[in-house]
Amino acid sequence: MILLALAAALAQGQTYTVDADRSEPISPYIYGANFPDWRRIGAIFPLARQGGNRMSAYNWENNASNAGSDWHHQNDGYLGKTDEPGWTARTFLQEAQRYGAAVLLTVPCTGYVAADKKGDGDVGQTPDYLKTRFVRSLPRKNGPRAYPPDTKDGAVYQDEFVAWITKIALPNTPVWFSLDNEPDLWGHTHQRIWPKNPTYAQILEIGKSYAAAIKAVAPKSLVFGPANYGWMGFRTFQGAPDANGRDFVDFYLSGMREAEKAAGRRLLDVLDIHWYPEARGGGVRVTSRQATPELVAARVQAPRSLWDPTYVEDSWIAENLGKKPIALLPGLFAQIRRQYPGTRLAITEYDYGGGSDGSGLVAQADVLGIFGRYGVFAACHWGIGADRPATVAGFRCFRDYDGRGGKFGSRSLKVDGGDPAVSSLYASLSPENPGRMVIVAINKSGATVPFRIALKGFRARSALGYRRDGANLAVPVKFSPKVEEGSVSFEAPPLSVSTVELGGRG
Repeated sequence: MILLALAAALAQGQTYTVDADRSEPISPYIYGANFPDWRRIGAIFPLARQGGNRMSAYNWENNASNAGSDWHHQNDGYLGKTDEPGWTARTFLQEAQRYGAAVLLTVPCTGYVAADKKGDGDVGQTPDYLKTRFVRSLPRKNGPRAYPPDTKDGAVYQDEFVAWITKIALPNTPVWFSLDNEPDLWGHTHQRIWPKNPTYAQILEIGKSYAAAIKAVAPKSLVFGPANYGWMGFRTFQGAPDANGRDFVDFYLSGMREAEKAAGRRLLDVLDIHWYPEARGGGVRVTSRQATPELVAARVQAPRSLWDPTYVEDSWIAENLGKKPIALLPGLFAQIRRQYPGTRLAITEYDYGGGSDGSGLVAQADVLGIFGRYGVFAACHWGIGADRPATVAGFRCFRDYDGRGGKFGSRSLKVDGGDPAVSSLYASLSPENPGRMVIVAINKSGATVPFRIALKGFRARSALGYRRDGANLAVPVKFSPKVEEGSVSFEAPPLSVSTVELGGRG
């Protein structure tokens, strides 16, 4: 029956209605990346994050860091050979701002940072290693802050780091701060510092103290936290012993709300999570670079778990839910409204795989459309680079669809219709150019699909189309959609993303 219904949907095409009179703002910061390759990809990312496990024990005074479980718990100069204070953060900040991007920097909150760059393997083999191979890292300095910092005082102060960054940053783009990285995995990734993961109570106290220190020196900046690694992180903090059946996100938001009352100011601005989908196709996780038929089918459907209350993916998460939909974003926004209204939402690490395949293009474009429609404030892809042309192409469908800097609009329009198993459609306008509507149409199927889009509140007079698929990732294929009274129509080939620019008036 499912196959018959899908065949009927493909034969009849996908019919949508776009209402130009009903719109919501889209945050530009959803199109972000971790460590963007600016020189090879270009300025398509409005937000750059300096994150990952390496930042958790980064010593800004000498650029030493500890690799944690990623490489034998070794101290070394991977993040910077020079001892120039803050070099690693400064060069990242300045390059991102040169390309006009906002910046999200990680503030280490583990309590210790690497003392040296010896590169001699596991620091745990050194006797009394916490005192000899690490330096105490504290949220606040009780005394005057300076640059360069005092490297002989036996401690590294994070408010001194934030104050210096705030001073050197250009005023043209924002600079924000994240409360470390994936603390729910510290007992594995940074077990030389945290032999066991922090508890609910510990991570809340860490969040409050570091956020307060950041706000004291950078009151206009935004604080992101706690950067949970994934589902079990923001449900149980990876099985923390003091969970007691409480949802961690509920606990954390409620605790930070109470912290605001005590401090007289908001400390947490953005709830930050990471989301690497666990959906599988043919027994393989969609984050893989593989592209078997089963994996392709699962990958292009996987973004539906961000929102769709009718979609059940093949994953251990769905199984733990009793084979029910995940509907991640509606659930998180409900928690925010219930526990700490006004908090924004960010997903600062994610990846849907298929970096060189048409399915990766389709999934990435769909994810960006969903982020904009549902009101995510910031998002940063992890691992994007020139070696993942399909993922980059997914961004270009919104950020450089015509190869001349054409961008999706700043307001998301109300869209009705279509079958989410077959297609997705996103539409936008920008107040500064009300005579230009931009539509992104995604064909998730393995067949050519006709799209017919009825327009309300906008009279289209012209249409230009730019299509990308697995064979046309770098340079889009131009096409001419048909414009009729009150509608636009075109055909989309298999596994493709079509960006359509409509000229007209409201």
